[in-house]
Amino acid sequence: MTLSDVFSFPNPVNEVSARLVAGGAAVVAWITVGTQWPWLLPFLTYGFIARLASGPTLSPWGQIVTRVLVPRLPFKAKLIPGPPKRFAQGIGAVFTVGATVLWFGFNLELPALILVAFIGVAATLESVFAFCLGCQVFNILMRVGIIPTTVCEACANFTVARSHS
Repeated sequence: MTLSDVFSFPNPVNEVSARLVAGGAAVVAWITVGTQWPWLLPFLTYGFIARLASGPTLSPWGQIVTRVLVPRLPFKAKLIPGPPKRFAQGIGAVFTVGATVLWFGFNLELPALILVAFIGVAATLESVFAFCLGCQVFNILMRVGIIPTTVCEACANFTVARSHS
């Protein structure tokens, strides 16, 4: 395995795996909000940064989901484009880094908890309803031309097909 293999993001992504990983992030986010345990933030932050950098490769929860849980579930893989999921991981990384800096760097617990609650909402929507807020933002940015269609041809084709329906 080369370094470029380690730091590549899967495309396509198994939606079953993505939803289970989101479920784990949701649980940690809501526990953090409910208990106000700041020591959970570095774990949540690492997970998003690891998944942004490499998909499940460097993420312990991603590894458990893809190698242990998903193979044992009776669900058929549903392959979806990877770039929107990577974008969503990036948003999660920004929010969790922000929350960590606010809490540990500036002792601003409430704003940090608000950012973590946003993560909890987004991760819950993904895990329970297969509704990815980050993916929706990605698609909007593609439609307005901020993200070039070459980043995700499958997304561009899907967006074009949806806009003509």
